[in-house]
Amino acid sequence: MPEDNAGFVSRKARARIKRPPVLFTRTQALIQRLERALGCPFVSYWNSNNGSVCSNDVLGMYGVLDRLQAQEQIALFIKSDGGSGQASLMLVNLLRQFTKRLVALVPLECQSAATMLALGADEILMGPLAHLSAVDTSLQHQLSPLDRDNERVSVSQDELMRVTRLWQQESSKREVNPYQAIFPYIHPLVIGAVHRVSSLSVKLCVEILSYHLRDRRQAEHISERLNSSYPSHSYPITLREAQRIGLKAGSLAPDINRLLLELNELYSEMGQRAVTDFDALNNHDSQICNIIEGRGAQIFYQSDRDWHYRKEERRWVTLNDRSSWRKVERVGRRVVQSTFHIS
Repeated sequence: MPEDNAGFVSRKARARIKRPPVLFTRTQALIQRLERALGCPFVSYWNSNNGSVCSNDVLGMYGVLDRLQAQEQIALFIKSDGGSGQASLMLVNLLRQFTKRLVALVPLECQSAATMLALGADEILMGPLAHLSAVDTSLQHQLSPLDRDNERVSVSQDELMRVTRLWQQESSKREVNPYQAIFPYIHPLVIGAVHRVSSLSVKLCVEILSYHLRDRRQAEHISERLNSSYPSHSYPITLREAQRIGLKAGSLAPDINRLLLELNELYSEMGQRAVTDFDALNNHDSQICNIIEGRGAQIFYQSDRDWHYRKEERRWVTLNDRSSWRKVERVGRRVVQSTFHIS
Protein backbone atom coordinates (compact mmCIF):
# COMPACT_ATOMS: atom_id res chain seq x y z
CA MET A 1 0.00 0.00 0.00
CA PRO A 2 1.45 3.47 -0.92
CA GLU A 3 2.54 5.55 2.06
CA ASP A 4 -0.08 8.30 1.52
CA ASN A 5 -2.93 5.76 1.30
CA ALA A 6 -1.63 3.96 4.37
CA GLY A 7 -1.59 7.25 6.26
CA PHE A 8 -5.17 8.02 5.16
CA VAL A 9 -6.42 4.58 6.29
CA SER A 10 -4.64 5.02 9.63
CA ARG A 11 -6.17 8.48 10.21
CA LYS A 12 -9.61 7.20 9.24
CA ALA A 13 -9.32 4.28 11.66
CA ARG A 14 -8.48 6.67 14.50
CA ALA A 15 -11.22 9.20 13.64
CA ARG A 16 -14.66 8.93 15.14
CA ILE A 17 -17.10 9.16 12.23
CA LYS A 18 -19.82 11.77 12.85
CA ARG A 19 -23.38 10.88 11.85
CA PRO A 20 -26.63 12.88 11.98
CA PRO A 21 -29.22 12.00 14.67
CA VAL A 22 -32.43 10.09 13.94
CA LEU A 23 -35.19 11.70 16.01
CA PHE A 24 -38.01 9.27 15.28
CA THR A 25 -39.57 9.27 18.76
CA ARG A 26 -39.76 13.07 18.90
CA THR A 27 -41.09 13.49 15.34
CA GLN A 28 -43.75 10.83 15.95
CA ALA A 29 -44.96 12.70 19.05
CA LEU A 30 -45.41 15.86 16.94
CA ILE A 31 -47.19 13.93 14.19
CA GLN A 32 -49.69 12.61 16.74
CA ARG A 33 -50.39 16.18 17.90
CA LEU A 34 -50.78 17.35 14.29
CA GLU A 35 -53.23 14.56 13.47
CA ARG A 36 -55.36 15.43 16.50
CA ALA A 37 -55.37 19.12 15.51
CA LEU A 38 -56.07 18.44 11.81
CA GLY A 39 -58.61 15.65 12.32
CA CYS A 40 -57.06 13.53 9.56
CA PRO A 41 -53.92 11.45 8.83
CA PHE A 42 -50.71 13.41 8.32
CA VAL A 43 -47.71 12.72 6.04
CA SER A 44 -44.41 14.63 5.88
CA TYR A 45 -42.37 15.19 2.72
CA TRP A 46 -39.16 17.07 3.62
CA ASN A 47 -35.90 17.76 1.77
CA SER A 48 -32.67 19.14 3.21
CA ASN A 49 -30.54 21.62 1.25
CA ASN A 50 -28.82 18.65 -0.48
CA GLY A 51 -32.05 16.70 -1.05
CA SER A 52 -34.45 16.95 -3.97
CA VAL A 53 -37.70 15.61 -5.36
CA CYS A 54 -36.71 12.37 -7.12
CA SER A 55 -38.28 9.19 -8.48
CA ASN A 56 -37.08 7.06 -5.55
CA ASP A 57 -39.26 9.18 -3.27
CA VAL A 58 -42.30 7.52 -4.85
CA LEU A 59 -41.41 4.13 -3.36
CA GLY A 60 -40.58 5.79 -0.06
CA MET A 61 -43.97 7.51 -0.05
CA TYR A 62 -45.66 4.20 -0.87
CA GLY A 63 -43.95 2.62 2.15
CA VAL A 64 -45.59 5.24 4.40
CA LEU A 65 -49.00 5.33 2.67
CA ASP A 66 -49.34 1.54 2.57
CA ARG A 67 -49.14 1.56 6.35
CA LEU A 68 -51.89 4.23 6.56
CA GLN A 69 -54.17 2.56 3.99
CA ALA A 70 -56.83 4.53 2.04
CA GLN A 71 -58.17 7.63 3.81
CA GLU A 72 -60.94 10.14 3.17
CA GLN A 73 -58.46 13.02 3.57
CA ILE A 74 -54.67 13.27 3.99
CA ALA A 75 -52.71 16.37 5.03
CA LEU A 76 -49.30 16.55 3.33
CA PHE A 77 -46.51 18.71 4.78
CA ILE A 78 -44.18 19.83 1.97
CA LYS A 79 -40.79 21.48 2.43
CA SER A 80 -38.42 21.30 -0.55
CA ASP A 81 -36.34 23.40 -2.96
CA GLY A 82 -37.43 21.27 -5.93
CA GLY A 83 -36.12 18.50 -8.15
CA SER A 84 -37.81 16.38 -10.82
CA GLY A 85 -41.21 17.51 -12.10
CA GLN A 86 -41.88 14.01 -13.43
CA ALA A 87 -41.33 12.61 -9.93
CA SER A 88 -43.88 15.17 -8.65
CA LEU A 89 -46.47 13.80 -11.08
CA MET A 90 -45.79 10.24 -9.91
CA LEU A 91 -46.08 11.31 -6.26
CA VAL A 92 -49.43 13.04 -6.91
CA ASN A 93 -50.69 9.98 -8.79
CA LEU A 94 -49.73 7.77 -5.84
CA LEU A 95 -51.23 10.06 -3.18
CA ARG A 96 -54.49 10.29 -5.11
CA GLN A 97 -54.87 6.52 -4.97
CA PHE A 98 -54.83 6.69 -1.15
CA THR A 99 -57.14 9.64 -0.56
CA LYS A 100 -60.15 11.42 -2.05
CA ARG A 101 -59.04 14.80 -0.74
CA LEU A 102 -55.48 16.02 -0.40
CA VAL A 103 -54.49 19.15 1.55
CA ALA A 104 -50.99 20.58 1.17
CA LEU A 105 -49.48 22.21 4.27
CA VAL A 106 -46.75 24.71 3.34
CA PRO A 107 -45.12 26.51 6.28
CA LEU A 108 -41.81 27.30 4.49
CA GLU A 109 -40.30 27.05 0.99
CA CYS A 110 -42.06 24.84 -1.53
CA GLN A 111 -40.24 25.57 -4.77
CA SER A 112 -40.06 24.37 -8.37
CA ALA A 113 -40.96 20.64 -8.51
CA ALA A 114 -42.29 20.91 -4.93
CA THR A 115 -44.70 23.60 -6.20
CA MET A 116 -45.80 21.08 -8.82
CA LEU A 117 -46.43 18.57 -6.02
CA ALA A 118 -48.53 21.14 -4.15
CA LEU A 119 -50.59 21.72 -7.32
CA GLY A 120 -51.93 18.18 -6.90
CA ALA A 121 -53.70 19.14 -3.65
CA ASP A 122 -57.34 20.22 -3.50
CA GLU A 123 -56.24 23.05 -1.21
CA ILE A 124 -52.89 24.64 -0.33
CA LEU A 125 -52.60 26.09 3.18
CA MET A 126 -49.68 28.50 3.59
CA GLY A 127 -48.04 29.98 6.68
CA PRO A 128 -46.53 33.47 7.11
CA LEU A 129 -43.08 32.19 6.02
CA ALA A 130 -44.38 30.11 3.10
CA HIS A 131 -43.82 30.58 -0.59
CA LEU A 132 -44.19 28.64 -3.82
CA SER A 133 -42.13 29.45 -6.92
CA ALA A 134 -42.09 29.45 -10.68
CA VAL A 135 -41.73 26.01 -12.26
CA ASP A 136 -39.84 26.77 -15.50
CA THR A 137 -37.52 23.85 -16.08
CA SER A 138 -33.74 23.91 -16.07
CA LEU A 139 -31.64 21.06 -17.43
CA GLN A 140 -28.29 19.55 -16.50
CA HIS A 141 -27.17 17.92 -19.74
CA GLN A 142 -24.10 15.75 -20.47
CA LEU A 143 -22.90 18.60 -22.72
CA SER A 144 -23.76 21.45 -20.28
CA PRO A 145 -21.02 24.01 -19.46
CA LEU A 146 -18.62 23.30 -16.58
CA ASP A 147 -18.37 25.43 -13.45
CA ARG A 148 -15.18 26.31 -11.55
CA ASP A 149 -15.29 22.94 -9.75
CA ASN A 150 -15.43 21.10 -13.09
CA GLU A 151 -19.09 20.11 -12.55
CA ARG A 152 -21.91 20.36 -15.09
CA VAL A 153 -24.27 23.33 -14.54
CA SER A 154 -28.00 23.58 -15.24
CA VAL A 155 -29.30 25.68 -18.13
CA SER A 156 -32.86 27.05 -18.13
CA GLN A 157 -35.19 28.07 -20.93
CA ASP A 158 -35.85 31.42 -19.25
CA GLU A 159 -32.13 32.25 -19.09
CA LEU A 160 -31.65 31.44 -22.79
CA MET A 161 -34.67 33.49 -23.86
CA ARG A 162 -33.54 36.49 -21.82
CA VAL A 163 -30.04 36.38 -23.30
CA THR A 164 -31.34 36.26 -26.89
CA ARG A 165 -33.91 39.01 -26.25
CA LEU A 166 -31.30 41.25 -24.66
CA TRP A 167 -28.94 40.61 -27.60
CA GLN A 168 -31.63 41.56 -30.10
CA GLN A 169 -32.53 44.73 -28.18
CA GLU A 170 -29.00 45.97 -27.54
CA SER A 171 -26.88 44.69 -30.43
CA SER A 172 -26.17 47.04 -33.32
CA LYS A 173 -25.05 44.14 -35.55
CA ARG A 174 -28.45 42.91 -36.61
CA GLU A 175 -26.98 40.52 -39.15
CA VAL A 176 -25.37 38.41 -36.38
CA ASN A 177 -27.50 35.60 -34.98
CA PRO A 178 -27.30 35.66 -31.15
CA TYR A 179 -26.99 31.88 -31.08
CA GLN A 180 -23.70 32.15 -32.99
CA ALA A 181 -22.28 33.89 -29.93
CA ILE A 182 -23.92 31.45 -27.48
CA PHE A 183 -22.81 28.21 -29.18
CA PRO A 184 -19.15 28.41 -28.04
CA TYR A 185 -20.41 28.34 -24.42
CA ILE A 186 -23.60 26.27 -24.65
CA HIS A 187 -23.74 23.29 -26.99
CA PRO A 188 -26.58 23.40 -29.59
CA LEU A 189 -27.89 20.03 -28.34
CA VAL A 190 -28.24 21.50 -24.84
CA ILE A 191 -30.31 24.40 -26.22
CA GLY A 192 -32.54 21.97 -28.10
CA ALA A 193 -32.99 19.80 -25.00
CA VAL A 194 -33.89 22.85 -22.86
CA HIS A 195 -36.59 23.91 -25.35
CA ARG A 196 -38.03 20.39 -25.22
CA VAL A 197 -38.21 20.15 -21.42
CA SER A 198 -39.84 23.59 -21.17
CA SER A 199 -42.94 22.29 -22.95
CA LEU A 200 -42.78 19.23 -20.69
CA SER A 201 -43.03 21.47 -17.61
CA VAL A 202 -46.32 23.01 -18.82
CA LYS A 203 -47.76 19.58 -19.62
CA LEU A 204 -46.79 18.23 -16.18
CA CYS A 205 -48.56 21.11 -14.42
CA VAL A 206 -51.73 20.66 -16.46
CA GLU A 207 -51.75 16.91 -15.81
CA ILE A 208 -51.18 17.34 -12.06
CA LEU A 209 -53.93 19.97 -11.77
CA SER A 210 -56.35 17.68 -13.63
CA TYR A 211 -56.48 15.34 -10.61
CA HIS A 212 -58.82 17.81 -8.93
CA LEU A 213 -59.43 20.74 -11.31
CA ARG A 214 -62.02 19.96 -13.99
CA ASP A 215 -61.68 23.24 -15.92
CA ARG A 216 -58.86 22.52 -18.38
CA ARG A 217 -58.64 26.15 -19.53
CA GLN A 218 -58.03 27.27 -15.95
CA ALA A 219 -55.42 24.53 -15.51
CA GLU A 220 -53.62 25.70 -18.66
CA HIS A 221 -53.80 29.33 -17.50
CA ILE A 222 -52.24 28.49 -14.12
CA SER A 223 -49.56 26.36 -15.78
CA GLU A 224 -48.58 29.07 -18.25
CA ARG A 225 -48.39 31.65 -15.47
CA LEU A 226 -46.15 29.45 -13.34
CA ASN A 227 -43.89 28.65 -16.30
CA SER A 228 -43.41 32.03 -17.95
CA SER A 229 -44.74 34.97 -15.92
CA TYR A 230 -41.95 35.46 -13.39
CA PRO A 231 -38.54 37.14 -13.82
CA SER A 232 -36.75 34.51 -11.73
CA HIS A 233 -37.08 30.77 -11.20
CA SER A 234 -36.95 31.35 -7.43
CA TYR A 235 -39.43 34.27 -7.44
CA PRO A 236 -41.39 33.84 -4.18
CA ILE A 237 -45.10 33.25 -4.81
CA THR A 238 -46.73 34.14 -1.51
CA LEU A 239 -50.31 33.38 -0.46
CA ARG A 240 -51.73 36.52 -2.05
CA GLU A 241 -50.04 35.82 -5.40
CA ALA A 242 -51.06 32.15 -5.29
CA GLN A 243 -54.70 33.20 -4.93
CA ARG A 244 -54.28 35.78 -7.69
CA ILE A 245 -53.17 33.21 -10.27
CA GLY A 246 -56.14 30.96 -9.50
CA LEU A 247 -54.87 28.44 -6.96
CA LYS A 248 -57.18 27.41 -4.12
CA ALA A 249 -54.91 28.63 -1.34
CA GLY A 250 -55.60 29.71 2.22
CA SER A 251 -53.87 30.50 5.51
CA LEU A 252 -52.53 27.88 7.90
CA ALA A 253 -54.06 28.01 11.36
CA PRO A 254 -51.46 29.50 13.76
CA ASP A 255 -51.38 26.39 15.99
CA ILE A 256 -50.83 24.09 13.00
CA ASN A 257 -48.13 26.40 11.63
CA ARG A 258 -46.29 26.34 14.99
CA LEU A 259 -46.36 22.54 15.13
CA LEU A 260 -45.07 22.31 11.55
CA LEU A 261 -42.20 24.68 12.33
CA GLU A 262 -41.32 22.53 15.36
CA LEU A 263 -41.34 19.46 13.12
CA ASN A 264 -39.17 21.26 10.56
CA GLU A 265 -36.69 22.10 13.33
CA LEU A 266 -36.37 18.41 14.21
CA TYR A 267 -35.97 17.45 10.55
CA SER A 268 -33.36 20.21 10.15
CA GLU A 269 -31.42 18.72 13.07
CA MET A 270 -31.61 15.32 11.36
CA GLY A 271 -30.63 16.89 8.03
CA GLN A 272 -27.50 18.65 9.26
CA ARG A 273 -24.23 17.70 7.56
CA ALA A 274 -21.94 15.59 9.71
CA VAL A 275 -18.41 15.98 8.29
CA THR A 276 -15.39 14.15 9.65
CA ASP A 277 -12.11 15.59 8.34
CA PHE A 278 -9.19 13.14 7.99
CA ASP A 279 -6.82 15.61 6.32
CA ALA A 280 -6.92 18.46 3.78
CA LEU A 281 -7.80 16.12 0.90
CA ASN A 282 -10.00 13.49 2.57
CA ASN A 283 -13.14 13.54 4.67
CA HIS A 284 -16.28 11.57 5.47
CA ASP A 285 -19.66 13.22 4.84
CA SER A 286 -22.99 11.96 6.16
CA GLN A 287 -26.34 13.71 5.79
CA ILE A 288 -30.02 12.80 5.79
CA CYS A 289 -31.36 14.37 2.59
CA ASN A 290 -35.01 13.30 2.10
CA ILE A 291 -37.49 12.39 4.85
CA ILE A 292 -40.94 10.87 4.33
CA GLU A 293 -42.90 10.14 7.48
CA GLY A 294 -46.35 9.12 8.62
CA ARG A 295 -47.91 7.52 11.64
CA GLY A 296 -45.59 4.73 12.87
CA ALA A 297 -42.99 4.90 10.07
CA GLN A 298 -40.20 7.18 8.91
CA ILE A 299 -38.32 6.56 5.64
CA PHE A 300 -35.27 8.63 4.77
CA TYR A 301 -32.32 8.75 2.38
CA GLN A 302 -28.93 9.08 4.06
CA SER A 303 -25.82 10.10 2.16
CA ASP A 304 -22.88 8.28 3.77
CA ARG A 305 -19.55 8.38 1.92
CA ASP A 306 -15.86 9.32 1.90
CA TRP A 307 -14.64 12.18 -0.29
CA HIS A 308 -11.20 12.59 -1.84
CA TYR A 309 -9.96 15.69 -3.68
CA ARG A 310 -8.10 14.91 -6.93
CA LYS A 311 -5.81 17.88 -7.39
CA GLU A 312 -4.95 17.02 -10.98
CA GLU A 313 -8.66 17.09 -11.94
CA ARG A 314 -9.63 19.89 -9.54
CA ARG A 315 -12.65 18.01 -8.24
CA TRP A 316 -13.91 15.87 -5.35
CA VAL A 317 -14.65 12.18 -5.95
CA THR A 318 -16.51 9.74 -3.70
CA LEU A 319 -15.11 6.58 -2.11
CA ASN A 320 -16.66 3.87 0.07
CA ASP A 321 -20.21 5.00 -0.69
CA ARG A 322 -22.66 3.43 1.77
CA SER A 323 -25.54 5.79 1.03
CA SER A 324 -28.97 4.17 1.20
CA TRP A 325 -32.65 4.55 1.99
CA ARG A 326 -33.45 3.60 5.58
CA LYS A 327 -36.64 2.89 7.47
CA VAL A 328 -37.49 3.44 11.12
CA GLU A 329 -40.77 2.00 12.37
CA ARG A 330 -42.53 1.13 15.56
CA VAL A 331 -43.05 -2.64 15.92
CA GLY A 332 -45.06 -3.23 19.07
CA ARG A 333 -43.18 -1.31 21.76
CA ARG A 334 -39.85 -1.42 19.93
CA VAL A 335 -38.39 1.06 17.45
CA VAL A 336 -36.63 -0.81 14.64
CA GLN A 337 -34.28 0.67 12.03
CA SER A 338 -33.48 -1.18 8.79
CA THR A 339 -32.34 -0.61 5.22
CA PHE A 340 -35.23 0.27 2.90
CA HIS A 341 -34.35 -1.42 -0.38
CA ILE A 342 -35.44 0.54 -3.45
CA SER A 343 -32.97 -0.50 -6.15
